Amino acid sequence: MNFTRWSARLPGTQRRAAARTDTTLSPDRRGDGSVPAARAEQLTDEAPPVPAVDDLPVRDVLDRVPALVALVHGPDHRLAYVNDAYVTAFGMRDLGERARTALPELDELGLFPLLDQVQRSGRPRTLKSRKAPDGRSYTFTCTPVTESHSDGGRGVLVFATDVTDHAEAAARLRASEGRQRETAVTLQRSLLPQELEEPDDLRVAATYHPGGTEAAVGGDWYDVITLGGGRTALVIGDVMGRGVRAAAVMGQLRTAVRAYARLDLPPHEVLQLLDGLAIEIDANQIATCVYAIHDPNEGRLVYASAGHLPILVRDEDGNVQRADEPTGPPLGTGGWMHASGSIALTPGSTAVLYTDGLVERRNEDLDEGIAALERALSGATGSPQVVCDRLVRSAGVTPDHDDDVAVLVLQHPARKGAQAELFRNAALELLGGVEAAPRARAFASGVLTSWRFPTDLHDLGVLATSELVANSLQHGTPPMRLRLRRTDRRLIVEVTDGDDHLPRRRRAEPADESGRGIAIVATIASNWGSRRTPGGGKAVWCEFLLPKP
Repeated sequence: MNFTRWSARLPGTQRRAAARTDTTLSPDRRGDGSVPAARAEQLTDEAPPVPAVDDLPVRDVLDRVPALVALVHGPDHRLAYVNDAYVTAFGMRDLGERARTALPELDELGLFPLLDQVQRSGRPRTLKSRKAPDGRSYTFTCTPVTESHSDGGRGVLVFATDVTDHAEAAARLRASEGRQRETAVTLQRSLLPQELEEPDDLRVAATYHPGGTEAAVGGDWYDVITLGGGRTALVIGDVMGRGVRAAAVMGQLRTAVRAYARLDLPPHEVLQLLDGLAIEIDANQIATCVYAIHDPNEGRLVYASAGHLPILVRDEDGNVQRADEPTGPPLGTGGWMHASGSIALTPGSTAVLYTDGLVERRNEDLDEGIAALERALSGATGSPQVVCDRLVRSAGVTPDHDDDVAVLVLQHPARKGAQAELFRNAALELLGGVEAAPRARAFASGVLTSWRFPTDLHDLGVLATSELVANSLQHGTPPMRLRLRRTDRRLIVEVTDGDDHLPRRRRAEPADESGRGIAIVATIASNWGSRRTPGGGKAVWCEFLLPKP
């Protein structure tokens, strides 16, 4: 094969650029390309004329190029030419024998399909960073060439650039990113609850899926917090950042949520506190969050949202409702007064709290993702964990997903038969003056007897009722109400009134005539607490653990 004929037909961008150089780049040339006489004499004396590219010995040039160069011909990719760098890299010896065969090293590198594509299309193609037998990495550029004196046979010029340093640097960077991601995932998982708290009246399940290896870990989190008195707080959030820093901010917010939840504040007040804290933690990062409280006596979820996606609730018949309002801006933005809303969560209902990784997709409207989740939820039945897994599968979440996903599912079971007997309620309006106390004790005694509590628990319940009612009669204002509730695990006694001053436990001196009621309740009960109610009053409660059957 005549290499000179092949080389004369190589695509000539460089040839044309070089040919233009001696007419356009020299400041001593005129616009028509001529040279002033004085300057021409100087050029003749000082330097030889620049040769045209066509006059250069192309083969000699390619032999000295440090890059790997090979020329192959025909559909079987037979060897036409290789330069010295190519021979050094692949250790070739008998070039005469190799001229009659294909280049096996190119086949091993996976270049044959690329060579075929170049021959068919007549366009150059590039294959990035393949490792050769010499242990170095090369980027291969394949350019079509045509022999002018043949019957249209087509060859390919293979030009390989050594990118070993870049490949090794990229590998080190990937390894570093992998270690950082592993650290962030470990931190993220360690900051999430290892086991969810189990409320008496709800069944809950949650899942967390970190983004794929190409995605930095975000700051998704969730939590379930039992507040006492039968109430449960549920929270889910998403720090709008990536990596270890986002996970660390998430951990601080989650810890703060648990602390604020113990104050038993309304959801919007909890978010108001979190908003200020988020600014103090990192003014450059914001977070979305939903904080909700379930009260089994009300049959509703009271919630507040800081820029987060709406809660979805599926009723017993499969109808899905979206809790759209109210929604405030994300945490960390400041200057906003959040508000609480509510949505029904009746027995047999299922609610879903989730982060945007579950429903947000590139080139898709977010509302479409939420609508798809609603459709999946409408047909999802079974335990909370089954529902959780089904929603994740329906959203197409895989190990290579490009965003973190957190999902929290809660169910308010519809109990029947013997199970329903373990969950009972009784209430009494406290009317009148001091006579309300003996009436409350008699009511509590009758209810606890009908619930077949053992004598010691019966007596403790009546004593706690007496002290809480007496405290309300002395320090509270009407309307007053006594509520008794039993679950399969505990007895709850709660008294509400119209005064919003919360009681506190204090040491009563021997001469004091009051101040012992709350101390007595705190001593005999497993737990006690108080909170302000939406109407401007308060609720004081205590609970007793039931003996295990």
